[in-house]
Order: sequence, then structure tokens, then C-alpha cells
Amino acid sequence: MTEASGPPSLTGLFSAAVTPRTEAGQVDYAAFDRVLDLLLSAGVDGVCLGGATAEYPHATRDERLRLIERTAGRLGGRQLLVGIGAASPADVVPIGRAALDAGAAAVLLSMPLFFRYAQEDLEAFCLDTAATLGGPLLLYDLPSFTTPLSTETVLRLLNGAPNIIGIKDSSGQQDRLGQLAHARGDRPWRLLVGDDGMLVEAMAEGWDGCISGTSGAFPELMVAVTHAARAGEDTALGVLVPLLRELFAQQGVFPTPWAIRIGLEARGIPVGPLPLPASPARRAQRAAFIDWVPGWLTRVEQALGLTLVGAK
Repeated sequence: MTEASGPPSLTGLFSAAVTPRTEAGQVDYAAFDRVLDLLLSAGVDGVCLGGATAEYPHATRDERLRLIERTAGRLGGRQLLVGIGAASPADVVPIGRAALDAGAAAVLLSMPLFFRYAQEDLEAFCLDTAATLGGPLLLYDLPSFTTPLSTETVLRLLNGAPNIIGIKDSSGQQDRLGQLAHARGDRPWRLLVGDDGMLVEAMAEGWDGCISGTSGAFPELMVAVTHAARAGEDTALGVLVPLLRELFAQQGVFPTPWAIRIGLEARGIPVGPLPLPASPARRAQRAAFIDWVPGWLTRVEQALGLTLVGAK
């Protein structure tokens, strides 16, 4: 690391926030504030902007800069992470500088969109961006939407690149959990899992936390699972994980992050239209999910001993 103080201590659950839109397609900042209130009231350790859950390719640079500024002033001591991947590579550094200037604990660099690149291209991109920004940067492996980072490339960058302090791994590769935890040893890398379904396993392997899309609509359960996993509370996990798996099964019929947007709507926080016209089948799935959420939230409420927005 280039800074004597070392990387920021990024631990626990970071909720990935959606980007609400009006019917006219503008960012709905009032709805965004309601989403942020939900996340913070649930006790998340931090908030992440500009990742896949935020549908970052759909947002302009100015929209993203305004969301960074708006969020940074409302976190009350919680940490801010900002994804800086962009549809245009020219936007990456300006967004990253704005995030670090606003006090972000770190930025997340996803790989360029659309084309498939060689690993050497990705490595050069990461090295150049990290050097130009000069602040804490997490690799963001997002293979569903970008060229995957190989484990070998990840390790080279974590071992030798100034300012690259860790990774958000959304690869879904179960074997990578142990590989990276073992390779870290006593190094100060930050290991954050981005696949919600691997949270418990990641914590058991010694990872630091999770950047969670699911918690963008249902933060209370994800906070509780994170706490139980960190503490090794198997009895609590035996109650909470089946509830989480039920949710995953419901969410799994939708493209990412439609289920998060629809889940917020079911909780009384509408965040605007889906980005594509809904087919009759999709409308039926949406209605069924909205009908299902309150009863499920009631069972979560009972398990947690909380009163939850949107429960029956």
C-alpha cells in the first residue's frame, strides 16, 4: 500500500442502492432519499452507489455526481462506496475523483462494458485508473455484465498495484472464496463478496463483508444474516437462511436488479418504471411478487422481532 495508514477498514454489510426514476426518465431524488432512509434505519454498515444494482450504464455522469453528493451528506458516519464503472471509459476517472473528494472510503472499478477484452487489457486499465486516482480502489469482478477477471489477474493486482486495496467479487465462484482468503494471509486486502447467496460461506472463510444488492430492498434480513454469520451463530442462521433462500427463489425469475425495484414497490417505496416495457408474463410475475412480499416480510418480522415497513 502507498499510504502508511493502510486501507480503510471495510467490514460488514454494504447495501447497494437502486437509482429511482420518474416516468419521464429523470432521477427521482425524493424516492432515492426514501430508499436511503430504509437502508440506514436497518443498520447497514455502509451504502454503495453506482454498481450493477444501480444500473450504472443507464445514468449520466451528472446524475451520478449528484447522487454521490446527496448521499455523502446523509450517511451519519456510515461508509460510502462508489462504483465508478461507466458506459464510457472517459467517465471513470471523473466519477472516481468526485467520489473520493466527497469522502468515499473506496471506489469500485468494474471492467469496461460491451466488448470482451484480454486479461492484459484489463490489468492495464486497472493499473492506469488506480495510479491516476491515487486513492483506495477495489476491483469489481462482475462477469455477468463485463469481461471476467481471472483469479491470477486479481492476485497480481492485489499483490503489486499501489492503491488497489481489495475486491468486490460478484463472480459466484465458490472456490475463489478460499483461494483469496488463503492468498491474503496477513496482507491488508479487503475481501467483499458481491453474490448474496455466498455471504455465509464467505464470512466462514474470513472475508470482511458483503456488498449486497438484495439488501437494497430488504436490508433488515441481510443485516441479521451478516451479523449471525460473523458471530458463527448457527441457530440464528438456521432460521434466517431459509427465509433468505425463499427470497432468492422469488427474485431469481427477474433480471438483475428488477426484483430489487419491485421489492421496494411492494414495501411502499415506488422507484419508477422498469427500464424495458413489461410483457404480459412479466406483469404477472411482478404482481405475484408484490403479493408475496408482505406475507414473507411478516415472517421475517417475527424472526427478527422487528416492525418492518411493508409487512402485513
